[in-house]
Amino acid sequence: MSGRLHEARQRNRRWQADEGVALAITLMSLLLLSALGLTLVLTTMTETEITGNYRDGREALHATEAGLERAVQDLLTAPDWNAVLSGQIRSGFADGSPSGVRVLPDGSTLDLTDVLNLANCGYPSRSCSSADMDARTRERPWGVNNPRYQMYAYGAIRDILPGGAIDSKYYVVVMVGDDPAENDGNPLQDGVDIDNPGRGVLMLRAEGFGPDGAHAIVETSVAQSETTDLERGYTGQGGQDEQNRRARASPVQTPGKALTRSEMAVSAGGLSVQ
Repeated sequence: MSGRLHEARQRNRRWQADEGVALAITLMSLLLLSALGLTLVLTTMTETEITGNYRDGREALHATEAGLERAVQDLLTAPDWNAVLSGQIRSGFADGSPSGVRVLPDGSTLDLTDVLNLANCGYPSRSCSSADMDARTRERPWGVNNPRYQMYAYGAIRDILPGGAIDSKYYVVVMVGDDPAENDGNPLQDGVDIDNPGRGVLMLRAEGFGPDGAHAIVETSVAQSETTDLERGYTGQGGQDEQNRRARASPVQTPGKALTRSEMAVSAGGLSVQ
């Protein structure tokens, strides 16, 4: 009798040991599967975030380029680039004063004064003095010939075309400055001497701002062709006539505010984008 009892106790101990091993294996398997599931979730979230950032970055770049093209279109008809450099003449694509805070479609805010100060001096939230703008830095190494940017075109991308044709949450700013290749030491006036290397050239700096801090910057230069003032005048008038024609063709168009379609034909008396 005692032998059978001993044997039963031995079997019971083996079963308990087996159950303990099975429990340990089950817990380890559950832990492994949980780790794999967490890794999959984190990977999916990361890939989604990367995709979203790439999409926002590309949209910011496209919006910035669209604003830049709109500004170039208006520069085609500007009668005096010195007035552009001094801030007296601005693009028709402007949503009010060239300073102050704008509320973006996603609820965030953008201070145009900070944007301009950052372009001219390298830091926002502080006014730029002449000495600040003339200082030589790695980004602005030309001293007194550093561009002194002025606000030229600025507004929501959706306002470039009428009737809500563009569904975008991006805001674009285009600033104009004198070409730093000039050697006249006057960044608020285009070069006068014919041998000035920056004569007839403007610098454009466009920045696009969007949701979740999306931001893009495009810099380029626009040059007048080597023609007479009379020929440039004919070209400029032709561009203005074309804008007016498009405005009359669309009943919802506001002349000078937005273009139904943006085109620029570069001719002997026009502009060239470098």
